[in-house]
Amino acid sequence: MTIKHYALTTLASASLTLAADQPQATPHSFTANLGLFSEYRFRGIDQTFGRPALQGGFDYSHASGLYAGNWNSNISSGAGYPGGRLEMDFYGGYKTRLGDVALDLGAIYYYYPGTHLDDAFQGVNARHPDRKANGVVDNGELYLAGSWRFLTLKYHHAFTDYFQLPGTRGTGYLDLAASHALGNGLTLTAHVGHLFMRDFSYRNADGSRYDGRYTDWRLGLSKELAGWVVAASYVATDAQGSCGNGEFYCFSSSTDSAGRANGSHDRDAGRSTLVFSVARNF
Repeated sequence: MTIKHYALTTLASASLTLAADQPQATPHSFTANLGLFSEYRFRGIDQTFGRPALQGGFDYSHASGLYAGNWNSNISSGAGYPGGRLEMDFYGGYKTRLGDVALDLGAIYYYYPGTHLDDAFQGVNARHPDRKANGVVDNGELYLAGSWRFLTLKYHHAFTDYFQLPGTRGTGYLDLAASHALGNGLTLTAHVGHLFMRDFSYRNADGSRYDGRYTDWRLGLSKELAGWVVAASYVATDAQGSCGNGEFYCFSSSTDSAGRANGSHDRDAGRSTLVFSVARNF
């Protein structure tokens, strides 16, 4: 063996030993998130009757673009979840990127443990006056999103009755969001969304009709501080929620018998408000 051959063999052996000692890159990724919010707004609609919400979840992603996750939040039973106190979301899908364009295709299932619908919502939808809902409150949607630089457009399509409202399968929600980094950890965010309620008609107390459709919007500012993100957002909608007129998005503080016995009260669930939050990813 020549000296040169011996040296190359020794270097190759050393490289293999060094590589074996290094941690191997994995295609799997696991993250978690936790946040405290002054109230929980889902598509602009109040889910906690103006009270704080503790939210968090877990996410798994694969280098191939596949992902799955779970997210949770406390909710108010009066937001359409009789007997419920918790929302649990389960989702999964596939993401890919083509230059500046990112695509996301997936499905999400909203589940509210402890809820019970006993012949509920009969007559709420005037287009299906005889239909009722039973069992737990849930909702299933498919979604498709496309992102370009600072813009994201996302569409959700319900393949079940929309949160158990009779006859509303096929309801859609279109969401346009934007974010812009201002520097020094500051980020400006904006959002506008529209709910396309399908095959729905609700009679207000004055006899007028409402099809359940509405637009919501949000403008926010966030700041990163030592790994935490502190944010404030202005949220508003044009959803019909006047309680004086018995409109559809007027929610009660509780739908439980105990809550009613203690004097539950009502409020417009789509009213404008400021939402404050502090959150972190792990």
